[in-house]
Amino acid sequence: MNATFTSAGQKLSGPSGIQELMEDLGQALSGDPAMRMLGGGNPAAVPAVQAIWRERISEMAANGELDRALGNYDPPGGNPRFRELFADFLRRECGWKVTAKNVVVMPGGQTAFFYLFTLLAGRRKTGAKKILLPIVPEYIGYANQGLDEDAFIAMKPLIDEMEGNVFKYRIDFDRLKITPDIAAICLSCPTNPSGNVVDATDLQRLRSLAEEHGIPLMLDQAYGRPFPGAIYVDWSPVWDEHMIISLSLSKLGLPGTRTSVIVADEKYTLALANMNAVVALANGNLGQQIVSPLLKGDSLIQLSNTVIRPFYEAKSLSASAHLHDCLRGRADYALHASEGAFFLSLWVKNLPIPASELYQRLKKRKVLVVPGHYFFFGLEEDWIHRHQCIRITYSQSDQAVNEGLEIIADEIAQVTAKG
Repeated sequence: MNATFTSAGQKLSGPSGIQELMEDLGQALSGDPAMRMLGGGNPAAVPAVQAIWRERISEMAANGELDRALGNYDPPGGNPRFRELFADFLRRECGWKVTAKNVVVMPGGQTAFFYLFTLLAGRRKTGAKKILLPIVPEYIGYANQGLDEDAFIAMKPLIDEMEGNVFKYRIDFDRLKITPDIAAICLSCPTNPSGNVVDATDLQRLRSLAEEHGIPLMLDQAYGRPFPGAIYVDWSPVWDEHMIISLSLSKLGLPGTRTSVIVADEKYTLALANMNAVVALANGNLGQQIVSPLLKGDSLIQLSNTVIRPFYEAKSLSASAHLHDCLRGRADYALHASEGAFFLSLWVKNLPIPASELYQRLKKRKVLVVPGHYFFFGLEEDWIHRHQCIRITYSQSDQAVNEGLEIIADEIAQVTAKG
């Protein structure tokens, strides 16, 4: 750490899990074509989806939309027409009672949550406030956010072990307490890294707790519904004025546009727009412009339900089956139930080395994964389970995924045999 930096500067500029992940991703994509990139959250190149975006950009170039999008600043809360279209879309497709005032555009979900955590967690005249993670593992990108130290407090999950080397994390409501220092509850659904989906009953319990204590429930739906629909169980999106919902264009195949949408009570959307004016001035216009026509009918829902979900669900089933075939009888392991997102969460129960060392060994064999300890931030104890897990992405080509899974299984078999 550089002692000339502020405490916040040191926290944000120092090494972190998300920095390591993105460095690996960038180097693999630009410098080492042999690397099997099973670590990042980059969406797959889905041909039918790519064709839609190419067609839209061609239309925009022909009719002048592209020039307008590239040559003008939008307001810091997003293009007013886009916000109206998005609110119409949510009322029609989800039944949410929202207006454009409940919709704010942000330069990516990562930035949106940094704003939200800065807005809610930290020092106040009444004492320090924290964000409660009701279940971990949770998204690696949150871990170093929040300007103050110890911005998060997390709850260990219950682990439900099932037949066939499968397990599922569940919220331990018996231990979940909302203390006066809790500013908000936050979780992703489907959860990155595990693909876990909090069912309707448990989600309602969290909503009731948040409302009872007068705090927001933040729900990151980057992979979920209404789009991109990479969720493989029965689940319906919900919203009320006590919830802050994050949606993203990234997993639609547009990560380069850095466009996310927050749906919340007006006091939050106005604050976020004001913060964006100070920090980023405005959002990128391109993502909003590309997607706007798809919001007018059911095109976006059809794309999610008939193309994106089947594509990723098939890859999930294929990758899970292949990893089971590669590991069965060679290690004491379990895979998290794959209920959504783009990942497999592998738990190696008899792993004799930390997952961080396994990561380094795999990297030498041209396979990138993410070691599990990064996803268990906010815990008060150094739980051994966090060092026994890795996150594996299956959004890359089938060949790269299968080759990577075979190397992962071989390396695990070697290290566990040595014990």
